[in-house]
Amino acid sequence: MRGFTVMGKRFDVRTALVLTGCLAALAVVPSAANATPGSGVTGTVLAQGTSDDSLRITAKGRTDVVVRTLTIAPGGTTGWHHHPGQVLAVVRSGTLTRTLDDCSLEVTGPGGAILEPAGARHRHLGRNLGTEPVVLYVTYFLPAGSPLSVDEDAPNCAAG
Repeated sequence: MRGFTVMGKRFDVRTALVLTGCLAALAVVPSAANATPGSGVTGTVLAQGTSDDSLRITAKGRTDVVVRTLTIAPGGTTGWHHHPGQVLAVVRSGTLTRTLDDCSLEVTGPGGAILEPAGARHRHLGRNLGTEPVVLYVTYFLPAGSPLSVDEDAPNCAAG
């Protein structure tokens, strides 16, 4: 049988024709290099931050997604609260000091990202202890119809 040898492998004529046909077909299939660029689209990065490796956002059922800017004046506080859904925030400017349910502190400066889990077990307080406003870009992932936050009493550890 007639054929050819490539890198020590023997191919018959029929295989050569099939391979040639496949290569010819690939040559005419559009590739990503031929993709058309977009036009008339612009984007502005409002905030950019980096979270640790525990970033996981999940939703069950209908979910409201709310994106807003939140500004805390120097000396201002959010009051003790929790969120019915998950919250992803990026500090645009200033320094946010959060007191968590166990009275531990988390301090996040410009470019820092915060992921707050859902539910009353994650009661916390946000404060601006600095001299410039804290500006946050906040995205809320909430069960449909839920409020952005729910006021809470201070934990026992915060009483002193």
